[in-house]
Amino acid sequence: MQFKRCGDSGLKLPRLSLGCWNNFGDAADRDTMRSILRAAFDSGITHFDFGNNYGPPPGAAEANVGKILRSEFAGYRDELIISTKAGFPMWPGPYGDGGSRKYLMASLDQSLRRLQLDYVDIFYSHRFDPETPLEETVTALADAVRQGKALYAAISNYNGEQARRAAAMLEEQNVRLLLDQVPYSLLRRAHEEETFPVVSELGMGVVAFGPLSQGMLTDRYFDGIPASSRAGNPAGTLQQDRVSDQVVSTAKQLSEVAARRGQTLAQMALAWVLNHGAVTTALMGASTPEQVHHNVETLSHMDFESEELANIQEILAG
Repeated sequence: MQFKRCGDSGLKLPRLSLGCWNNFGDAADRDTMRSILRAAFDSGITHFDFGNNYGPPPGAAEANVGKILRSEFAGYRDELIISTKAGFPMWPGPYGDGGSRKYLMASLDQSLRRLQLDYVDIFYSHRFDPETPLEETVTALADAVRQGKALYAAISNYNGEQARRAAAMLEEQNVRLLLDQVPYSLLRRAHEEETFPVVSELGMGVVAFGPLSQGMLTDRYFDGIPASSRAGNPAGTLQQDRVSDQVVSTAKQLSEVAARRGQTLAQMALAWVLNHGAVTTALMGASTPEQVHHNVETLSHMDFESEELANIQEILAG
């Protein structure tokens, strides 16, 4: 495993991290969950990422993995980075959503109980809340750090200007803003211009989520939409209309570039994301231990020739 420092901080994260979202809910097989976590940790993936609402149902991912952490990983707590978030709808009523102090502090306490941990390493504000003063949101993050419930404060889905404001407010409270976690992939590049330059200037790191665009940057949809895929599941997180003919065509062309590199499309897509200087780590999902090992193989071929990058850019430009 390769590790990279989070901006100017002292914390290093593995270049690939495990996102515990879609495959750790109550419908998932417990033995498979355990095998995925073991495969990740044994491969050097020391960072497991959660959100309070990950499931389904909301909270299930933290609760399910919390049991495994307690039974099998308790002796490795100091070798793990555990992160979680709050900001999206979690429970009914006025206090289960947004960026208020009431929601963030209650949510973190609930997450710690589900994870069966005394603290998380990183606690995120999961999204910017225009209805809550930003100072209230970031002060809750700072207090979580001061209370020892989190070691680092972070944000997710914040653009560059929002990150700048949050970092300045936290600095006034002598707390570092460690990371911004944003969507980034070959198919989703908006943050390259609006966010990455700012977070780099601020000495922050970047966690890239969705580097495979929920499977669209694999060969999963080359021959239609499988019933077992995210797009094939009516309750899944990927709407079928997003898997358009144009997206599939682009993926197939990118796959040809990957093949010439001796990689699968998924491996090349991960390598491309990690090639950006601002990116600290890429969050990968996995439904099997084999997928974990396949993705980790990416790290053996991270460099791109200038001609390859030009070809990729030409394909993306359409």
